[in-house]
Amino acid sequence: MSTSSQTGHSTPHRDGDEATFDLRVDFFSRPTYLAVIRQMVDTLCGRLGFPPADASRICLAVDEALCNVIRHGYDSDPDGPITLTIHESEAGQLVEFIVEDRARQVDLDTIRSRDLNDVRPGGLGVHLISEIMDSAAWEHREGGGMKLVMRKKIPATHMEAKGYSPGHTS
Repeated sequence: MSTSSQTGHSTPHRDGDEATFDLRVDFFSRPTYLAVIRQMVDTLCGRLGFPPADASRICLAVDEALCNVIRHGYDSDPDGPITLTIHESEAGQLVEFIVEDRARQVDLDTIRSRDLNDVRPGGLGVHLISEIMDSAAWEHREGGGMKLVMRKKIPATHMEAKGYSPGHTS
């Protein structure tokens, strides 16, 4: 019988002259953990000023990314390690969701949405991620596994509340 652990910790980063912090969650490829991850992402998005509908869409993109790792990368093996790191970057103007695994590497050229005219269940995760996020980039990890970095611009209303204005640089 295997055991699992979940840990959360924050790591300071330097973004220009400003220190920012990551939220990192390490967990195993078990679908039961996804509800907890969705709740965390939804709550964080709300705190960052995303309207509820946008927060739900971001949760969907992160959930699709994690489901793809579990289903396709680990072939539903419940003991595959996954790390989700959430990082506020570029002086707080962007939020990054970074999914890292040690699953099977795939040819980067094969990561794309299926033809949307092909009406059938499933296969829309990459399309949803690309439509919801401002950017999404997949890469191979050294030593095995994959890394996905998804970025979304934080709403201007939140930026103004933090004291940033359009065109502000520091």
